[in-house]
Amino acid sequence: MTSFPDSAPPTADYWSATTASARPRQVTVIGAGIVGLASAAALSRAGHQVTVIDRAAAAGQGASGGNGCQLSYGYVAPLAQPGLPFDVPGLMLSRHGPLHITPRADVRQWRWMWEFLRACSAPVAQRSTLELLALGALSRQETEQWIAGASAEALSFSRSGKLVLYATQSSFDAGRRQAELQAPHGPLQSALPGDGFLAHEPALASFRGAVAGSIYTPDECAIDGLALCRNTEEVLRSRGVVFEYGVTVHGLRREGARVSRLLSSAGDRPVDALVLAGGAGSAALAASAGLRVPVYPLKGYSITVPVRDPAAVPSVSVTDAKRKVVYARIGDRLRVAGFVEIGARDGAVDPRRIEQLQACTQEAFGGAVDIGAAVPWAGLRPATPTSLPIVGRSGGVENLFLNVGHGALGLTLAFGTARRLADAF
Repeated sequence: MTSFPDSAPPTADYWSATTASARPRQVTVIGAGIVGLASAAALSRAGHQVTVIDRAAAAGQGASGGNGCQLSYGYVAPLAQPGLPFDVPGLMLSRHGPLHITPRADVRQWRWMWEFLRACSAPVAQRSTLELLALGALSRQETEQWIAGASAEALSFSRSGKLVLYATQSSFDAGRRQAELQAPHGPLQSALPGDGFLAHEPALASFRGAVAGSIYTPDECAIDGLALCRNTEEVLRSRGVVFEYGVTVHGLRREGARVSRLLSSAGDRPVDALVLAGGAGSAALAASAGLRVPVYPLKGYSITVPVRDPAAVPSVSVTDAKRKVVYARIGDRLRVAGFVEIGARDGAVDPRRIEQLQACTQEAFGGAVDIGAAVPWAGLRPATPTSLPIVGRSGGVENLFLNVGHGALGLTLAFGTARRLADAF
């Protein structure tokens, strides 16, 4: 298998990595999650004057603050997979399974689901995987150029690798086929039968005998997503980027082929160039300008747990493929995230989901973590049917740009899609 093309430490400073835009613009970015912040960084680097608007009171208050903290450049399998359509009836009936669908009287949901089911074919899944790998390689390069100027300790950044654990032989075989598909294009990966994962992470002893096999990716990383958002904002402010918090954007006023004004709780304002990077709310804003953006929110959950015994808690990032739960060390805490709910109305915390995450964590690591001090989170992750983000010019509206639909890969792909966005200006 080939080694990751961009795994070496970056040699260029982030701010000198690209040339300036030939036509600097006044750009408004809607969204102060990691995707919006990375967009602002790439646009500022290209010489544009950038203002970031968000309805929250600070950066990273949505999915960016509660995500799984894994930078999974090489584990990019799209959610839409062959065979999944046969599971749909059970996913509707199983209220608390790892993947759950709640049908709604919502045309947007049914249209998205139809496109999602059409994407559940081997050719589409393979194409999506290869495109995500290419985007992941770019994002790794851009992300590491960014964090090279920050404190790894302050960001809880680690380059400790990743293990994906498969409970059954059939799922392990599927994981191995995925690794073989990625081999010419992505990172170095190893298929480890049985308990072979223990050689890389002895702290997973509780999984001994319960795993048919695992896929190990030594170059994968982890980072505190909220800390990265705060660091990015701090650097951008020092470079003249303006931030406006507590501002809700209600809609866009379109005149001909352009968005002329932004309609918000802080009043209407003229627009030169506009970037929608506001997560799940971006589809509604695009619709107010007459555009359909195939993005739908997928709800996820996480807990953040203090670590009592660092030697007994993995430093390697871990994905339990059966339960769709991920574990990532961020300093003296363990982030545990999981579940996909299609059709959730909001980001309210379901206590039963949190109890499931706590039970998984307690079973895996026992007293090595302080489960009683777990901090719960739930939020909406904007996804496309194919899991491929939508990046660049909107098509039909000449000054409207998109950077949306990252799903569970927002932290991983943010700086890569931001680079593509800036290149599209």
